[in-house]
Amino acid sequence: MAALLEAYITNLGKYNEGQLVGETLKFPTTQEEVQALLKRIGVDGIRYEEIFITSFDGDVLGLHEHLGEYENLDELNYLAVLLSEMDQGDLEKFEAVIDAGEYTGSVKDLINLTQNLDCFEFYPDVHSDEELGRMYVLEFGGVEVPEHLIDYIDYEAYGRDVRINDSGHYAPGGYVADNRSRFLEYYTGLDDIPDEHRVFSMPKLSIREQMSAFKEIIDRSSLEGERLHPRKEREDR
Repeated sequence: MAALLEAYITNLGKYNEGQLVGETLKFPTTQEEVQALLKRIGVDGIRYEEIFITSFDGDVLGLHEHLGEYENLDELNYLAVLLSEMDQGDLEKFEAVIDAGEYTGSVKDLINLTQNLDCFEFYPDVHSDEELGRMYVLEFGGVEVPEHLIDYIDYEAYGRDVRINDSGHYAPGGYVADNRSRFLEYYTGLDDIPDEHRVFSMPKLSIREQMSAFKEIIDRSSLEGERLHPRKEREDR
């Protein structure tokens, strides 16, 4: 079963050497899980120190399309924590807003969106101008219509006007529109992430593991040096 968000974490150094070494990390996660994963893919802070994200997946429709290969793991985890605290209705609204392309420019935008969903109106299972028009006329009383004329209303035309005036959008889950409330920036950057949701940390290595890592670096440097500067053999004639 997929998580709210999954990222395939890849060892950048190994990748540059022609090897794809990585593993899937499910969010929300913990510092211990991140350390264990980094250790398994060889990112120990000595031999290899950098990562990138090869791909994203997860249960939140469309979210992975707005994430990049060098996202910060702490930010991704904080976003996943906020998403995990939503009920199904808010998750569907979040999916609809990002499908409309609103507040999707960065993880920072997405984090702020999770805390500003009241700025949007969302009507599940409304997928056409006709359905929108019927809802506004028959349920919301958008216009006063005598009962004997209800069947003669052009609901599609009315719904189209509503959508245009709202700058609304039909997402897979339903109709969404900005209600023009003030969008507040609650999250300004990494310093705003609560300590309990910070997860990125290099693995803790034993003395023996550290010595082995440094030895590998020295051996690798020696081999590279010999490759670049092979010893000249003297020819005795």
